[in-house]
Amino acid sequence: MITVARVGATVSYPARFMLVCAMNPCPCGFLGDSKHQCTCSYLQIQRYRAKVSGPLLDRIDLHIEVPAVNYQDLSQPLKSESSVEVRKRVEAARAIQNQRFAKRKIYCNAQMGTKLVNKFCVPDKTGKTLLETAMERLGLSARAYTRILKIARTIADLEAEEKILPQHIAEAIQYRTLDREII
Repeated sequence: MITVARVGATVSYPARFMLVCAMNPCPCGFLGDSKHQCTCSYLQIQRYRAKVSGPLLDRIDLHIEVPAVNYQDLSQPLKSESSVEVRKRVEAARAIQNQRFAKRKIYCNAQMGTKLVNKFCVPDKTGKTLLETAMERLGLSARAYTRILKIARTIADLEAEEKILPQHIAEAIQYRTLDREII
């Protein structure tokens, strides 16, 4: 819900949305680029990234670095899964989630609260160890922990896996790049 308060009245509206945002890795934009040298100091990069607060980053499910693509890769025919195939996998995963949440007032993994995460996002012993190691080494928050479990559940759903496997946890951790220390 979003609430708009004015002198004469207060009105609340439903506000379900998906936030997609982008930012450069540093002020000059070349941190991690294999072809260009980054000219930013460690302190400049820290200040730049600090403009986006930790609590806001915690609420963003996926943090993904997108490196520059070289000409050779752009000019070659793309050998990948077709959009039709991807759509089929997504629809199958959504059907799994619809069935999972049929008796609840939610329809996808992202909407799970703590109770449902504890019920449907239970990794095996190896997955728990992997997640514990990531939490300690990366200094992840409780909110990041929950996000990782929800993403791992979605990855498992996309693979039509009933259980969350260690590779699902590992992949979900990889989608938290902004939780990591600046190199």
